[in-house]
Amino acid sequence: MVAHGQYSAYSEGEPPYGDSPAENPAESTGELLPRGWRLDESRDLPSPPDGFSWSWQLDHADGEAERAVVSATEEESWPMPYDQPPAAGLPHGETVNPEVDTDLLHGGRSRTEDTPIAREAEAALAALSRVGQDFPKPSSTRTFVVANQKGGVGKTTTTVNIAAALAQGGSKVLVVDLDPQGNASTALNVDHHAEIPSIYDVLIERYTMEEIVQPVADIPGLYCAPATIDLAGAEIELVSMVARESRLQRALSAYQSSTDYILIDCPPSLGLLTVNAMVAGNEVLIPIQCEYYALEGLGQLLRNIELVRAHLNPHLHVSTILLTMYDARTRLASQVADEVRTHFPEQVLRTAVPRSVRISEAPSYMQTVMTYDPASTGALAYREAAREMAERWAAREKVASIPVQVDDERTDIGMDAEVKR
Repeated sequence: MVAHGQYSAYSEGEPPYGDSPAENPAESTGELLPRGWRLDESRDLPSPPDGFSWSWQLDHADGEAERAVVSATEEESWPMPYDQPPAAGLPHGETVNPEVDTDLLHGGRSRTEDTPIAREAEAALAALSRVGQDFPKPSSTRTFVVANQKGGVGKTTTTVNIAAALAQGGSKVLVVDLDPQGNASTALNVDHHAEIPSIYDVLIERYTMEEIVQPVADIPGLYCAPATIDLAGAEIELVSMVARESRLQRALSAYQSSTDYILIDCPPSLGLLTVNAMVAGNEVLIPIQCEYYALEGLGQLLRNIELVRAHLNPHLHVSTILLTMYDARTRLASQVADEVRTHFPEQVLRTAVPRSVRISEAPSYMQTVMTYDPASTGALAYREAAREMAERWAAREKVASIPVQVDDERTDIGMDAEVKR
């Protein structure tokens, strides 16, 4: 019963179901009728929009034929709803509204905003609209320890891309590469061969931080303290040294520079290098891959953080958790994300970093994804994660700046006041 430009309907009653005209004596054919028009009415129809054609559907209950706009390339044989059907009895020659809600036309599907792809596209457009805007800066240096003893969860990738995003947002950022593999130095295109002064030389007090820090060429405001292969032997050498757990902390405290953020990329272990990082920093940023093993390793990491907090650094706390390698197509990724958000509702960022080929490709070009492909989904996700980290802290500082009456004689202002609040 498909006929573009014609209708075929029964004027009354239920139609017979024969195939020949003899078996269907009540059938009549003629020009296509819009919805709400009776079969005995005659009206001229306007031309359909470009690329579309008229189709129809018979309502057997009252003998009315309905008009719908469909793609000219499709053979439609089912009811097609129309967003604004004309009322019955339109004056002769009046045009019909050609604007068609294509979301509803094809089988009455829901609007595209309700689909995962459309939501991701909407989020990407929103993130692109904020590119170039500066992030709020902290009132004092924030030192992040990017740690997770499980390998392959995105520690180095998160470190360099969050640092690059913060620098592009107007902050001054230092990346401390504490991993003997030196991958963060590679991604930032910082020279780190064996003869280059590195963070190893700082730990054994041969150089200061000022003497080893190098600027990142592509991103103004971003600096890197590189790692060399010599760092692989630092764990053994530090064992016999005095104050072995706090050597990095002393070096960073003596680094006289107006740095807004320091991000320390830790090795995938819980040895002395990671302990040095936890003593030097106040905040822990944990990248978590959306896999079961990542959850298992998280418990071990939290126990070690508590040990360091109890004996070496009472200010250490987990402030940020970032979900990485998130694949929305799998139920496992959603379950892991829900589990982490349930246990750490305040620490988990709303932004999750999706699996992205661009993120994996960028290091081979000695770049972060922020400069390799700024419009990719990975770059947008890291930019939004960095923005969220900055804005969360700015909101906390704003609340903490309000004086709080602690007792009858003393008023506290600052982050301590927020805790007491």
